[in-house]
Amino acid sequence: MNPVWTLAWTFGVMSLFAVGGGNAALPEMHRVAVDVQHWLTDKQFADAFAISQLSPGPNVLIVTLIGYSVAGITGALVATLAMCLPTALMAYGVSRILTKSSHSRWPAIIQSALVPLSIGLMGASGFILARASDHTWVAAVFTIGAAALAAGTKLNPFWILLAGGCLGFAGLIG
Repeated sequence: MNPVWTLAWTFGVMSLFAVGGGNAALPEMHRVAVDVQHWLTDKQFADAFAISQLSPGPNVLIVTLIGYSVAGITGALVATLAMCLPTALMAYGVSRILTKSSHSRWPAIIQSALVPLSIGLMGASGFILARASDHTWVAAVFTIGAAALAAGTKLNPFWILLAGGCLGFAGLIG
C-alpha cells in the first residue's frame, strides 16, 4: 500500500481514539511507527517526541515528524491532517449536541468518565516513552526522578525537559 495512504488511514483512525489529546495515543503511535511499519527506531521515536514537545505549537507535532520521515512534506501534511481533522469535526458535532442538551445530566457523566481514561492513556504514553529512551539504569533513575519532580512540585515541566536534554547532550545520561 502507498505509504501516504497508510499514514492517512493510520492517523485518521488513531485520532478517533486519542481521548485526552494526541499524547494519549503515543503507545499506539509507537507500536505502529516502530513495531508494525518500521518507519522509525525506538530512538528516533523518542527523539521525535522530544522535538515535538520542545517545539512551539500543538502537542500532536510528533505526528507531523513521523509523516515527514515516511513521505517528506506530503507525508507530514497528510499525517497531521489525518490526526487533527476527524477529531476536530467530531468535537464540533459533539459541542453542538452538548449546547442543545445543557440541562441534561449525561454530558457531565460522560466528562467524568473520560477523565480517568485520559489519565490512564497518558500514563501508558509515559511508560512507552521511558522504555523507548531509557537504555541504562542511570537514565531510568533520571526518568523516575523527573516524573516525581513534575508530579510533586509546581515546577514548569519545560525546565525539567531542558535539564534532561542538557544532561543527555553532555553525555551524562543516555
